[in-house]
Amino acid sequence: DSVYTNNYLHLCCRIIIYTYTHLIIFICKSHPDLQSNFCSFQPYSVALGEAVEERRLLDSVTWPETPLIPVNFTLKQTSDPAHSTFTILPGGGEWRVGDHLKVIIQVKDFEGHPKTSGGDFIVARLHNPKLGAGVAGQVLDHVNGSYSAVFPLLWNGSAEVQVTLVHSSEAVTVLRRLSTEQPDRIHFKSLFRSGSESETTTCNICLRPNNQPICNYTDLRTGEPWFCFKPKNLNCHTRINHSKGGYKENLRKNEKELFQSHVNLKVSIQAVGSTSVLVLPKKEGNNEKKDSIVTPGPFGYYYQQVWQALGGTPVRQFSSPSAITECLKGKVIHLYGDSTIRQWFDHLREALPDLKEFDLHSSKQSGPFMTLDYPNNIMVTYRCHGPPIRFGDVPTSQLRYIANELDDVVGGSNTVVVIGIWSHFSTFPIDIYIRRLQTIRRAVIGLLDRAPGTLVIIRTANLKQLTLYETLTNSDWYSLQRDKVLRAIFKGISVHLVDAWEMVLAHHLPHNLHPQPPIIKNMINVVLSYICPK
Repeated sequence: DSVYTNNYLHLCCRIIIYTYTHLIIFICKSHPDLQSNFCSFQPYSVALGEAVEERRLLDSVTWPETPLIPVNFTLKQTSDPAHSTFTILPGGGEWRVGDHLKVIIQVKDFEGHPKTSGGDFIVARLHNPKLGAGVAGQVLDHVNGSYSAVFPLLWNGSAEVQVTLVHSSEAVTVLRRLSTEQPDRIHFKSLFRSGSESETTTCNICLRPNNQPICNYTDLRTGEPWFCFKPKNLNCHTRINHSKGGYKENLRKNEKELFQSHVNLKVSIQAVGSTSVLVLPKKEGNNEKKDSIVTPGPFGYYYQQVWQALGGTPVRQFSSPSAITECLKGKVIHLYGDSTIRQWFDHLREALPDLKEFDLHSSKQSGPFMTLDYPNNIMVTYRCHGPPIRFGDVPTSQLRYIANELDDVVGGSNTVVVIGIWSHFSTFPIDIYIRRLQTIRRAVIGLLDRAPGTLVIIRTANLKQLTLYETLTNSDWYSLQRDKVLRAIFKGISVHLVDAWEMVLAHHLPHNLHPQPPIIKNMINVVLSYICPK
């Protein structure tokens, strides 16, 4: 029952913690693997005996093998976007709406030699700037240095291909290693205070073993782990806040060369031949051509700067405050997640002049926030998710896990729940993120069971601008892994997705962790279309 554990216990092979809902198994490796693999938790589903699901989730993020990095490597044999090329395959004489455009990509190294293995991270889109049109391509790794990209042809006129090498396969090797060996490269801290005495210590999901006792703040309802080193002269219960502590870059020799802007970090690949095709209108009465390459289609595309769904709920345009207010009339909208969800809260607050903020005297970064429109009976709230979260100075009383918040929601036909959680988990092994989503999924299922009319909307991850720091802590490759896991975990459950990944990739605006207003407006239109489909 003690709130802290001695370091001896932290080093033991296994700690079994009983909570109100289920058991958690906390595994630490003993020396010599302790320092390289000290952050290992048995996922929630395995603890409950659901090994089949765990295998399915891990399969959803399977990535081809990537090359080992020699100690004194050079860039010469690594993937080089400047030497790599893509080619549009012939389309039988003409292209028409409804056809699919196929592109072959050949990755080469800095000496111009074709690569013979896969694992590069490549994205592609098809666009027409004059029409405000764009769609994400589906990229297939052939694991031999070549890749395919497939695009549906959705508009008349010019369609131009853009292919980007986000990371070389060698860079992916480094990113994989960092997740295992350095999940604490971003650390957190908490202030402990009692009377006039105060002390700050380091906190994290996983703490590197030393001789200090540890305060165990594992959540009793969800089983989510969190630990802080115990202050020397204060008790664990004197902790008053949480904040981001700092970042430690610890790359090996020459590895920084794999993450150079304008060289091998998010750089366009040039075409052999034309970069575009002319798309003609679909012939009346003609069936679509059968494709030799079958890939999952995109969720939607842009046309005239407006996002169009390719299936499911059609996207309506809510172009005025009165249209949005009419849709939300009588609704309670709860938004939970990171700053990309807070961005939606800010958009609604600014778009609706009658939506007045109720001052909760909370942090402008972490919230919580509440806005009210009394005449139209509208309430919109925002609360950030529980740790790990890289916000500054969050009171411990406001550290709430989404699953616990959902358990307290009454729900019903006038309740909308919006969830977005991904960016702050990028430095940790993927099983940490799987645990978190599984606890949220359990709570979502419980909410829908007791209040079937509740609408649940989930935002996916998105691409962002990459610097060296952003790459090592929040790379698009990390985001893609979490995006895939999120889709797999909520597959088959009555929730609606806002595909932020495709909506950012398909748009002409630069990638940004917080997408620019035109993209946000389209995302909000998708949300409102789920709330008010007719």
